[in-house]
Amino acid sequence: MAAPSARCFARLTARPLSRPITTPFRSIASRNIPSTLPRKPFQPTFRRTYATDPPPKPSRTGIYVALALALASGTGAYFYFNNGSSPNLKEGSSGETRGIFTPTKDDYQKVYNEIAKRLEEFDDYDDGSYGPVIVRLAWHCSGTYDKETGTGGSNGATMRFDPEADHGANAGLKAARDFLEPVKEKFPWISYSDLWTLAGVTAIQEMQGPLIPWRPGRQDRTMAFCTPDGRLPDGAKGSDHLRAIFHRMGFDDREIVALSGAHALGRCHTDRSGFDGPWSFSPTVVSNDYFRLLLSEKWQWRKWDGPKQYQDQGSKSLMMLPTDMALVKDPVFKTHVQRYAKDHEVFFSEFKDVIVKLLELGVPFQSKEDDRMTFTPTNA
Repeated sequence: MAAPSARCFARLTARPLSRPITTPFRSIASRNIPSTLPRKPFQPTFRRTYATDPPPKPSRTGIYVALALALASGTGAYFYFNNGSSPNLKEGSSGETRGIFTPTKDDYQKVYNEIAKRLEEFDDYDDGSYGPVIVRLAWHCSGTYDKETGTGGSNGATMRFDPEADHGANAGLKAARDFLEPVKEKFPWISYSDLWTLAGVTAIQEMQGPLIPWRPGRQDRTMAFCTPDGRLPDGAKGSDHLRAIFHRMGFDDREIVALSGAHALGRCHTDRSGFDGPWSFSPTVVSNDYFRLLLSEKWQWRKWDGPKQYQDQGSKSLMMLPTDMALVKDPVFKTHVQRYAKDHEVFFSEFKDVIVKLLELGVPFQSKEDDRMTFTPTNA
């Protein structure tokens, strides 16, 4: 897309790497544009339990043995401490469960449900949903990947640190990170890296998008692994720039267009990217509207004091960036715009695949692709 903590727990497999990486779509501000589809209430599916008596403290030897076993077990095992001393493995257990915790699909579904619950309850952001900015967070933390150096990507959640959080393309994403902080506190065993990408999946599905397979295994890293500024698209540029940015990640032309379909969501903000306005009339619903509008509307340069952007001639309430218009000016890109505009199901199928690929760029999974999970939307 266009350019625009709390208590940490160590995940077992998130051991610091021996060599640091030296080497961040867009949320969209103002009009109350109604969603074309109804919102449905979230139904809680989990329950807290508490223990009355704390368990005895484990010996230091036991901790080291647990660490060794978890490291040998691969991804998915978590080990963290309660009050800086004894290992406490499941939120809400008050310490009665200690040792190695290997979360199941049901545990991740509970995280999904909590995110969905918050999306339903907190509807005071932009056009009535934090969903678009959550998708933007998942995209920007993943889209820094460089296939030549193997650096960047969602593995690390390095946007927690100022060097990357302050990149121009990441302006405004503190709102998304802060929104997810209570979820991290409730489920401290999940890494920020997994949480942010799972949140992106949740937001897409809860905004009536396709089901997105997902798997855990990302490790949080230190500030030393922050990527340099400039790895995300600049909305003021054209097709050559888009290809340079996305080919660096390993995407082809078709995938570039499919991923751009997320511009159906959210809006631009003058205090972030400098651009202003939504791309579609339903900015909290995943659809192929972005492609249909690119082809069906007449677009002209907006007359204003801000950066160069396009405005629809009809309602004068929508906008497109130069990078958006590049998709219909470039003949190869345009063939895919036409396919997606014509067939909603084709777009959903290819959008699903490209989101899965995006969220997994550069992640050293020990699990297999067959281990991906599909979560049940709360509005199903």
